[in-house]
Amino acid sequence: LNHVILLLCCSIYLGTGVSLAFFQLPLEPKLTVDNYYMLFVEPVTAATHFFTYMTILMLICAVIMLATEWLSGLRWVPVVVLLGVILSTALTMIVIIPLNKRLAAHITDPAELKSVFHQWANLNRIRFSLWVVQWAAMAYWFYRMALQARADR
Repeated sequence: LNHVILLLCCSIYLGTGVSLAFFQLPLEPKLTVDNYYMLFVEPVTAATHFFTYMTILMLICAVIMLATEWLSGLRWVPVVVLLGVILSTALTMIVIIPLNKRLAAHITDPAELKSVFHQWANLNRIRFSLWVVQWAAMAYWFYRMALQARADR
């Protein structure tokens, strides 16, 4: 159950990243000081609150997984997930949240909006790659368990 919850959380992050990378970030050239706030700031604010609790749950589940997989050959999976969660959280808290705050302050200068949002978008692409790695590690663990179950038949 713990590992399924961790896979679910990694999948939620992966889905969020896919949505950002393929559907929202391509809107960057169309953003103006008049329309960016409703399109990005409000959803990002809501997501930040949700993901704060989900990230705490992920850290707990990853530590539990590390303990349960310590003697298996797959202890690297929770290590990769933990490192990915820690790195993406650090990136978020140290670099992305200050940009969120600037965006939330209702930028009125088009050049400043373009610069800030471009930085934000690029950092979110990096964070998305960390989410992909987390999900791939968890998916690999489930793949190995399924393969092992099939091999035992």
